[in-house]
Amino acid sequence: MSFDGFMTRAITNELSHLLTSGRISKIYQPFKTELLFTIRARGKNHQLLLSANANFARIHVTTEKYDNPAVPPMFCMLLRKHLEGSLIESIEQLEMERIIIFTLRSKDELGDESFKKLYVEIMGRHSNITLVDAESGLILDSIKHISLSQSSYRTVLPGHAYKLPPNQEKADPFALDEEQLLRRIDFNAGKIDRQLVEQIAGLSPQLAAEMLYRAGSVVNKATLPPAVLDVISMAREHRYQPEMLVTKQGKELFSPFSLQHVDGERRHFATVSELLDRFYFGKAERDRVKQQAHDLERFLRNEKQKNEKKIKKLEKTLKQAEQAALYQKLGELLTANLHLVPRHAKEIEVIDYYDENAGKIIIPLDPQKTASQNAQSYFKRYNKAKNSLKVVEEQIKKAEEEIVYFDQLIQQTESAAPRDIEEIREELMEEGYLRRRHAPKKKKKETKPQVEQYCSSTGIDFFVGKNNKQNDYVTNTLGRQDEIWLHTKDIPGSHVLIRSTDPDETTLQEAATVAAYFSKARQSSSVPVDYTRIRHVKKPNGAKPGFVIYEQQTTLFVTPDEDLVRSLRK
Repeated sequence: MSFDGFMTRAITNELSHLLTSGRISKIYQPFKTELLFTIRARGKNHQLLLSANANFARIHVTTEKYDNPAVPPMFCMLLRKHLEGSLIESIEQLEMERIIIFTLRSKDELGDESFKKLYVEIMGRHSNITLVDAESGLILDSIKHISLSQSSYRTVLPGHAYKLPPNQEKADPFALDEEQLLRRIDFNAGKIDRQLVEQIAGLSPQLAAEMLYRAGSVVNKATLPPAVLDVISMAREHRYQPEMLVTKQGKELFSPFSLQHVDGERRHFATVSELLDRFYFGKAERDRVKQQAHDLERFLRNEKQKNEKKIKKLEKTLKQAEQAALYQKLGELLTANLHLVPRHAKEIEVIDYYDENAGKIIIPLDPQKTASQNAQSYFKRYNKAKNSLKVVEEQIKKAEEEIVYFDQLIQQTESAAPRDIEEIREELMEEGYLRRRHAPKKKKKETKPQVEQYCSSTGIDFFVGKNNKQNDYVTNTLGRQDEIWLHTKDIPGSHVLIRSTDPDETTLQEAATVAAYFSKARQSSSVPVDYTRIRHVKKPNGAKPGFVIYEQQTTLFVTPDEDLVRSLRK
């Protein structure tokens, strides 16, 4: 993927046509480095996402829904104070840099016109969103503060003058002609794609590779300039073909132009925002969850591994315990032949009366013990093995249940939203696996879990639990006796409830697809999903959270589809 200067130009052009003269009505900050503006423009509300996420920095119109914190962060409060109700005068890209500048007009406390500039810098881990007073050029605040100790080139702090990132001194692609391009490229040095990136502003390695591909199998002074200038011409004239690709290796790419040099599954979009909204769907959220749940996931995997090792040890003990019958036999044979055992003997050979052919068997002895003591020793080992057999079998069963439980929780962290992680932590504390970090406060009134709601293409609602608390709520509280319940067959996953006693085939297929998507089999095809009525789903006494048994089920086979899941979510 590559959010380069050319992609920045494409999204800036789109936002400029869509949002200029629009009014900012609401501002939210759902996450630490992300903002959501509601902008009323051309008779319609648009949700504009601005992200300074280190891994997924971007800007585009979105149709996704975000949970907003009960108490807005300080930067969000400041933006509301200065920008809510303001008009967007212009949206411009700084040359071919990954910097978009919003010029905003509003009224101050005295009713006078006031202008602000919002700088959105999309630069990987250096990404930032900064509000600047247009008249003084001073920073009002930024989503990330950069002190002098972090950067000797510029500080980004309230009250400091805003300074642009350092200029890379590359050529403006729109001022290039064939002669100028050839003067900048050394064909004898090779690595032409790298040279293009180093010489042309806004160009990413991905787009440079596309230019070389379009130049043909032989790249020289005759073939390279037309290919390079053709791509630049498309950007100059805003002739875009927003495209997302999935390569044969499973890597996902996006581009404002068709990438002919890449083989893979292609999908085209009507707008750049639709492309970016689809490409980043779930990625940034999974990244936040990964950071938030890193220690939790490590704990779950360690606990699962502990139980797997425990089972191996118990299986060895089980094999020893299975020797109980042999110890009993040796003790009885020895008792029957006490008179034949000489003192200090290390072994004795006797007739095996338990053998139909009346063969002989050698019984090992402890020379320090009498014959009677040796017999008693075998009986003790027999009783110990017999008693341990039941205990070991119970411990193995318990360890297997623990593995299933932790496997389920691992799957839930992989598909969890940030709010789901805290519910998983709370569950582990309640089950005694984790200690509470602080002394428990006065118990608050319990709130019901927030489960995700979907609507089938035929208009029937269904609900999805994404952790055990939500699963228990969906199955045991939300569900009515004859409504339809779904779960992946013998695979950790979500409980899904269809709000209908007689859903149509389309709803069943779509709900099953969502169930498969929120399961451990997300990357598989032809996933088995069982469905039955809620009345046939039971939670055994003492069972772990989220664990149920069910009967009278029917099985569907579906393939998880991220696009379908996204389109059905309410």
